[in-house]
Parts: sequence; structure tokens; C-alpha cells
Amino acid sequence: MARTGWTSPLPLCVSLLLTCGFAEAGKLLVVPMDGSHWFTMQSVVEKLILRGHEVVVVMPEVSWQLGKSLNCTVKTYSTSYTLEDLDREFMDFADAQWKAQIQSLFSLFLSSSNGFFDLFFSHCRSLFNDRKLVEYLKESSFDAVFLDPFDACGLIVAKYFSLPSVVFARGIACHYLEEGAQCPAPLSYVPRILLGFSDAMTFKERVRNHIMHLEEHLFCQYFFKNALEIASEILQTPVTAYDLYSHTSIWLLRTDFVLDYPKPVMPNMIFIGGINCHQGKPLPMEFEAYINASGEHGIVVFSLGSMVSEIPEKKAMAIADALGKIPQTVLWRYTGTRPSNLANNTILVKWLPQNDLLGHPMTRAFITHAGSHGVYESICNGVPMVMMPLFGDQMDNAKRMETKGAGVTLNVLEMTSEDLENALKAVINDKSYKENIMRLSSLHKDRPVEPLDLAVFWVEFVMRHKGAPHLRPAAHDLTWYQYHSLDVIGFLLAVALTVAFITFKCCAYGYRKCFGKKGRVKKAHKSKTH
Repeated sequence: MARTGWTSPLPLCVSLLLTCGFAEAGKLLVVPMDGSHWFTMQSVVEKLILRGHEVVVVMPEVSWQLGKSLNCTVKTYSTSYTLEDLDREFMDFADAQWKAQIQSLFSLFLSSSNGFFDLFFSHCRSLFNDRKLVEYLKESSFDAVFLDPFDACGLIVAKYFSLPSVVFARGIACHYLEEGAQCPAPLSYVPRILLGFSDAMTFKERVRNHIMHLEEHLFCQYFFKNALEIASEILQTPVTAYDLYSHTSIWLLRTDFVLDYPKPVMPNMIFIGGINCHQGKPLPMEFEAYINASGEHGIVVFSLGSMVSEIPEKKAMAIADALGKIPQTVLWRYTGTRPSNLANNTILVKWLPQNDLLGHPMTRAFITHAGSHGVYESICNGVPMVMMPLFGDQMDNAKRMETKGAGVTLNVLEMTSEDLENALKAVINDKSYKENIMRLSSLHKDRPVEPLDLAVFWVEFVMRHKGAPHLRPAAHDLTWYQYHSLDVIGFLLAVALTVAFITFKCCAYGYRKCFGKKGRVKKAHKSKTH
């Protein structure tokens, strides 16, 4: 990612952050998550290795991306499933998103594709069944655990070995981030995950937001039931999600307030949005040739992320039809069956250098599923988007970019060829989209410390200080009624009612003393006259 507005070398504050503790190498345990989650976490791990720390990565033998090209100790454990099982379950999950999108926890709970999540939850049991590996980890005296919380295994490992933890995530499902960090999240302007709402909600949306919050408390415990049962089995005590999340030392969150809406945060929540952005490299000759052949119209980059590369045939043909109606050359990462109506301006590739293409001045637009990696690469390089969110935080990311005028969102289940054509022409020809994304890019890059350096600093901070207890709020030690000051409100209400009652009694007594006697005298006088 190119730095803008810096004419001097790396700022002094960055040097101080990274110099502090450099000579004091530590020992770090890494418990990652497979898939696209690993891409940016790997960059932090690699930099920690370069800085002299002893890093041990614990990962399942069966994975898509984990452990590749890592210059550190990698410990693997066997799993109860094969790579074919993992591929099949993910394909079932991905295919289901093209039929009905999950926009509530109730629909997620009832989804037939939950087997994919159960596979991920199950491998933590496999880790602890490997007694030799557990004994090795126990004897290694790690300074901290660096983990992805998606499958809860890293949280279980941290609690089992009583190690301080650094969580690395875009966000946390359900209410567990707010609960684990004791961070307030007012439902009046902080939208819940999956809803795709902005922070300026209508009355109807605020009602739905409250209902979603209630759904989280009702259904999340069932969605994470397997993970919590495994945690209870390993820790040999009943475990709740709060027990796992509440001991996090630092939350490294892959977002910032260029993408996200302003909201309350806690001092141990560190924002590292755009950590996946980097300075563009020269393009391979194949892609340079495509761009040169595109002429003055330029190119459009199309990718639905590293995990989704096939689309239902009917939908793929509708997309291909729309792409053929724009003058730009379209580079489409797609490994499915070639659509029969694919136009000459559309080139299918099995892989593309996404960030490098987005950084090219001839790139006019980016068609994306609105995953956080793609959205930040688009922000960093100033490329407007046509967003087709499928699942997870993608609907929320798309809504945030749309409300900021940086792109157009389409519903993949309902969109037509004409919808996609119009959306592409809008973001390419309407200058406001380019201006808005460039403004966001400028805001995002205007920061004192690069996200990768900031992430490395805080991991090392936790390693040096064995946690960050000074950042832990006292709210963790309060009961629910103390947190909401219900005991104080009850006490003050009782005092107010007592004072009101005593005042009333005093007034009544005074009234009787002053006026009651005269009334009785007058009545007695009248009776004598008669």
C-alpha cells in the first residue's frame, strides 16, 4: 500500500514502537483458523519470526491453507475428517448461500449446512486427544497465545494453559465481543451483525435490531453448543462463551472507522483494518498483456474471494451476459463451468493478483463479494465496487461501503443481468463513486502507524507483560444488576419513596393538627345551638 502525505522516512513513533523490546525475543504459540482468515494472520506471524521470536504454530493435518511456507516450528495433529469431507461440507454451505441468504441467527440455526461449522469445532477435541502434543505445549512455557477465535479452539488452549491471549479477527459472532470485552453497544445506533443496516436506522430497523439482539441471546448458545461441549470436556468444568472470551488480553480487530461506523470501544480493542494492503508489485506478463489490450476503457476485476470460485450455471450465465455489455475487459477469477454466452471481453482465470490489479491505474471497478480483505484492498487502491455479498460479515461490509458512496450492492439471489450491467456502468461512469472511494482511501492511509506494525507491537506487548490486566475493566467483576446500576436505582427509588411517604405523613399530621380540631369545635358548637 502506498503511503500518501509522508515525505520523511518511517515516522519516529513507528521506530519506537518496534524497537521497544526488539532484543528480547519471546516464545509465542499460534492457533490459527483455516481459509481466508489465515492470509493476514500469516503476515503478522512472519514478521514476528523475522523479529527473532520463537513461534510455534499448532494446526490440524487437514487444511486448505495453513502452514504453507512458514519458517518456524509447526505442530500438527490428526483430525476425524478428511480434506474431501472439508471440501464437501464447504461446498454444501456455499451452494446454500445461492439459494437463501442467512440474515438472522434463527435461519442460521435451522440451516442444513451447519455440518461445515461442526467440522471446525470438532478439531479442538482432536488436538487435546494428542497427549504427546499437549505435553509438549505444557512444557514449552509460552509467553502468549496468538489466535483466531472463529472455532474457539485458540480460546480453549489459552484457558487450558493459563496463557494471555491476543485475538485476531474482523469481528466476533453474536454478542461475544461486547460481552467478552465488556464494551457497550447501544442498539439505537450500533447495528447487529448479518442485518446489513446502517447506523442511521429507521424505527422499523431499530425494532429489528433489538429482535436480532434477543435472537443472539436465545440461539447463539445452540449454534456454539458443540464448541462449548468440547471446551467443557477439555477443561473438565461447565464452560460458557463468556468464560472463554472474557480473558482476552488484546483484541486485534481487522477494521477501522473508515469502513465501520463510529461506536463505543474499550482500551484493549486495537483496530488494524487494511493490514492486508501492501504496495502493488509488477504484474505478471499475462495480466499486463490483458491490460494493454483493453485500450482506453481499462479493466474490471471480478472475484468472489479465495473460498468461492463456482456459481450456479443460470446465475453465471446472467453475470456473463451483463459483463459482455460493458466496453471494459473483465478479468474474472472463476473455476466453474465456462458459461456458454461468455463474451469476448471477459477472460476467465483460475487465479489473479487481486491487490496488484486493483493498484493499476487502468482498473475501473471491482466486482466483489464484499469480504473484508477485498473491501480494504479496494479502499487502499481507490477502486469503486459492485458488491454481491453472500454470507457472514459481507452484507454488513457492503452496506457500509454503499452508505459511504463507494459502491453499489446487489442481492445475488434476485439480481438480473440488467441490474449488474447498470451497477457496473454507474460505478464506472458516475465520478462520485471514484471521488468517494478516493476520499476513504486518503482517510484510511492518514495514520501514524501501519496496521501490521501496530499488530506486531501489541502481540509483543502482551508477550513482554504477560497480558494486559491494566486494560481490563472492572465491569467483569460486577453482577448484571450492578453493571446496569439496578441496585443503585432501587436504593434511590426506595429512598425517594420513603421521603415522599414521610413527607406525606407529616403533612397529613400537620393538617389534622391545624384544621381537624377547628372542624370538631365547629361541629360541637352547632349541636349546642340546636
